[in-house]
Amino acid sequence: MADSQVTLRTRKFIRNPLLGRRQMVLDVLHPNRANVSKDELRTKLGELYKAKKEDVSVFGFRTQFGGGKSTGFALIYDSPEAMKKFEPHYRLVRYGMASKIEKASRQQRKQRKNRAKEMRGTAKTKGAKKEKK
Repeated sequence: MADSQVTLRTRKFIRNPLLGRRQMVLDVLHPNRANVSKDELRTKLGELYKAKKEDVSVFGFRTQFGGGKSTGFALIYDSPEAMKKFEPHYRLVRYGMASKIEKASRQQRKQRKNRAKEMRGTAKTKGAKKEKK
């Protein structure tokens, strides 16, 4: 199944020199197949436009009802520097060009913020404990 024919069609092609990239809407025809991996699409698009796989970004794919066709966006950057400068961090993490920033969960951050609001003065590093009078 993974060897079945995949056809790429691009439309709304724009050359964007300010951001150092080519951008387009990508239609993927994949009959007899559920969908196509983004990694495979990056490879095929790189071959099609004579670019390295590392400089290609694909995202926002939706498969049409009934299958067989997906549509999404593709960006082909002129250089890895342009990609690192303009591409969102989460997509760079997805492609292995940046590391994910580990932080506490949203609820823990909110609780820490609210505990710090109970403290007065400069020592707001630890959570405040209510003093009973």
